[in-house]
Amino acid sequence: MMGFEGYGVSPWMWILGSLMMVIVLGGAILLVVWAFRAVVEPRPDSSALDVLKRRLAAGEITQDEFEKTRRLLES
Repeated sequence: MMGFEGYGVSPWMWILGSLMMVIVLGGAILLVVWAFRAVVEPRPDSSALDVLKRRLAAGEITQDEFEKTRRLLES
């Protein structure tokens, strides 16, 4: 019966190849998660008023809600 060496590849090469594949796939997954979070989550340097203005522009809140919340933030 022929082992891995019969094909010119040692068992260590299979292990190394598998390990490299796990590292590459793990890195790709981390990159996708990082990119998704960078797009979806609000910036930490955004002030509450900036977030409020963005929500008004996106139509998530009405002008009345904007004014009421802005007054609360400024007091």
